Amino acid sequence: MAEFTGHPLYSCRKCRNPVALADDLLSKAFKAKSGAAYMFSHAMNIVVGAKEDRELITGHFTIAKIYCSKCGEEMGWNYVRAYDVRQKYKEGNYILEKAKILKEY
Repeated sequence: MAEFTGHPLYSCRKCRNPVALADDLLSKAFKAKSGAAYMFSHAMNIVVGAKEDRELITGHFTIAKIYCSKCGEEMGWNYVRAYDVRQKYKEGNYILEKAKILKEY
């Protein structure tokens, strides 16, 4: 695991494994099954699950659930494909559930 100094990051609430840098935060305006969620351009120390098609609030997507690589906690999902052209900006980005992460400095 890399050492991060001087930049805030987000860690798994369960095991404190770093999963995203604050610099990669794109939006705090997302919803997940546990409530609020954040969209990041990158995530680290995660395991990506199998792709699946899902109907979400904003349309039909192919997503892959993401899990903490240290403790296995489900953290959110990765947008693999958006079927609506207006949602294409989400492709490749990661959703982390706010209830599953901690902001650390």
